[in-house]
Amino acid sequence: MVQLTDTQARESSYLAPEARPADTGDYPYAPMRGRPKLTWPNNARVAFWIAPNIEHYEWRPPINPNRNPYPRICPDVMNYSWRDYGNRVGFRRIAQEMDKRGIRGSVSLSVTVCDHFPQIARQMTDMGWELFSHGLYNTRYFYGMPLEDQRAVIRNSKETIARFGQRLDGWLTPAITPSLETQRLLAEEGLRYTLDYFHDEQPMPLDVGGEYRFMTVPYSIEMNDIPLLHWNNMSVDQMLKSLKAQFDRLYAEGAENGKVMCFAIHPFVLGQPHRIDAFAEFLDHVKSHPEVWYPTAREIAAHYDATHYDRMTQWLAAQQEGAA
Repeated sequence: MVQLTDTQARESSYLAPEARPADTGDYPYAPMRGRPKLTWPNNARVAFWIAPNIEHYEWRPPINPNRNPYPRICPDVMNYSWRDYGNRVGFRRIAQEMDKRGIRGSVSLSVTVCDHFPQIARQMTDMGWELFSHGLYNTRYFYGMPLEDQRAVIRNSKETIARFGQRLDGWLTPAITPSLETQRLLAEEGLRYTLDYFHDEQPMPLDVGGEYRFMTVPYSIEMNDIPLLHWNNMSVDQMLKSLKAQFDRLYAEGAENGKVMCFAIHPFVLGQPHRIDAFAEFLDHVKSHPEVWYPTAREIAAHYDATHYDRMTQWLAAQQEGAA
């Protein structure tokens, strides 16, 4: 694994090409064709999971020179209050629709929600939802953050989630802003999986150095309500069509090799009255298919670790030897 500090990475633009890695070094190329078959419990074709992003945005966040947390001048009353709508109103709607269908969430949690809105954290744990960390606030980025501060955030996340009776197993960096060292820190602190990578439709071992067993679990920047509805300006009907098409294709291909579908949602977006029925319709579409597993992200990682991780690492090593 290539080890560069953030400072080295920033200064590397004028280094010789051989000093600049062409890829992350965290995982090798692994075409889907020819891989060992991944099987899910009860021979399900698709492991389908929902990632509600239960976030908190600070009213007056600290300045980060690499990124402005709000699109307008701070304090951005409009965007702050729009996001706050999700925790006040939208969360209840999405939770009801999921609970009706027996689908648990795996929560991308700004862990300070546990302090600001503890009743939300209690409700999620009472429903059997997994809590994984999305950092402290979604306005505290890891871009430029010293490593000791990153580690402190990870440890704070572990301690906070433990107060609600859960072990912290997974991680999604706030606004997906990891440094080169973030994944190694996660493994060192005992986490089991990361959601910061979007390179595959199956979990994948991640080489963070040492003897750590660490992996990616597929999250989604495509099947995600913010990119679908706001970045791509889709209508609700277009979003629903895309979601169904994604699921249907993965379900068909999953007969040969198990796949993962994640739908990442934000209560301030999908929890709006004019969108919630489309969410319910999509869940009904998924539930109409018999060969689907409805795990948490933690359960996906645990199953993969127990049944497939070693086989996949051996296959990857053989592929690399053959390509040498």
